[in-house]
Amino acid sequence: MSIENIRPERVFHYFEQISNIPRGSGNEKAVSDYCLSVAEGLGLEAFKDEYNNVVIRKPASKGYENAPGVIIQGHLDMVCEKNAKTEHDFKTEGIKLVVDGDWLKADGTTLGGDDGIAVAMGLALMEADEIEHPALECLFTTDEEVGMGGAKGFDASVLKGKRLINLDSEDEGIFVVSCCGGAKASVVIAADWEKVPEGLMPVHIKIRGLRGGHSGSDIHLQRANANKLMGRLMRQVAKTFYFGLGSINGGLMDNAITRECDSIIYIDPEDCEELLDMCSQMQSMFRNEYSGSESDIFVIAEKAENGGRMLSRKSADSVIYALNLIPYGVERVSLDINGLVETSNNLGIVRTGEETVELVSAVRSSVATIKYDVLERLSAVAELTGGKLVVKSQYPGWEYKKESPLRDVCVEAYREMFGREPKIEAIHAGLECGLISSKAPHIDMISIGPEMHDVHTPMERLSISSVERTWNYLKHVLGRLK
Repeated sequence: MSIENIRPERVFHYFEQISNIPRGSGNEKAVSDYCLSVAEGLGLEAFKDEYNNVVIRKPASKGYENAPGVIIQGHLDMVCEKNAKTEHDFKTEGIKLVVDGDWLKADGTTLGGDDGIAVAMGLALMEADEIEHPALECLFTTDEEVGMGGAKGFDASVLKGKRLINLDSEDEGIFVVSCCGGAKASVVIAADWEKVPEGLMPVHIKIRGLRGGHSGSDIHLQRANANKLMGRLMRQVAKTFYFGLGSINGGLMDNAITRECDSIIYIDPEDCEELLDMCSQMQSMFRNEYSGSESDIFVIAEKAENGGRMLSRKSADSVIYALNLIPYGVERVSLDINGLVETSNNLGIVRTGEETVELVSAVRSSVATIKYDVLERLSAVAELTGGKLVVKSQYPGWEYKKESPLRDVCVEAYREMFGREPKIEAIHAGLECGLISSKAPHIDMISIGPEMHDVHTPMERLSISSVERTWNYLKHVLGRLK
């Protein structure tokens, strides 16, 4: 549906345009080219690099020529999650937008407000001629959601601005000034296949109904992880029945708390009734354990198609042990910043392939040595289960700076505009500020954004009124940066 009449109109115009372009991580060329075409149409200097990162430059307004330049920064890619019954091809189809009161949502998929709203605001700033501002640069990066590959490859020396406003935060009125570092870590176990013994019956077991969420900003909410629940269930199945494990698959993104997990097992038909009773008991147990954070956990068992093969007992045991041994949730809280999660791990993906079963975690910590300790424990799990640990996409944290002129201006502007103090926070999530600051430590940075909820899930929603307030506030800040 069209959202052209929603204010601020040009911001939502550009959001709608990029929502029509498939832009999952690794598939950003088209949206990168679109941003360049907008810049070309506006007569602005713009270029992209080999990673499809985009830089657009706009000269300063009259009277602001001598002010240090400002970089508006966000990422082009989005997390691609959908409901089980939703038919949607993220590689070829755009997002179907839905307006529900003050909320902008998607139809059965993630919305991409994280971080499409930053791109939309940046393009609207490039277009606007009534806003007073220093020289502006838009920096739109790629692959943020799968390890910040675009920011890693980006040559920060091309940036001319001395101040950076990142628009990848999700709580209005909260200014983020520090974030954790992280890594993607995969425990990879060899898949040794054998024929299913005659007489065993295939059963499809499903974990459903979980809320999921962002593995950084929502990890402290104690939500259940479908992969971990399935691991516990498989452990009990292995202890109770003679069975074979055909496959186990859960989650699409390591940085999303897993909402659904599926396994195919083979058991004696005479054990079916007992298996159904076990699933019912485990469902009740899970609901009791997570009664304060999850409302509808379902453990479903139903007859499946015969796949004809299953993992050897050794491979199956290794997978089940790894599922149970890999940590999930908050590991440590900060001793310096009240309420801040310091270290966590999220087992976001389990996938069964032809040759391996891969268990992928998002490791996060604001203390580098503790991050490496978690990686060491994952390495131990890999060794104990006969697998190997593959670590990718490591990124640094963004350290808090006691002195920040940009932060001071932002606080004063917020107080002036809204009559109250903003919150200054560090977050347990990765922002590209960490990578950019490691390459350009002289740039003064802050991260802000409009109100968004349930990002990285099909329940993702963006507050329309908050976008308008954030847009007006951003213009106000730029006017004060003289």
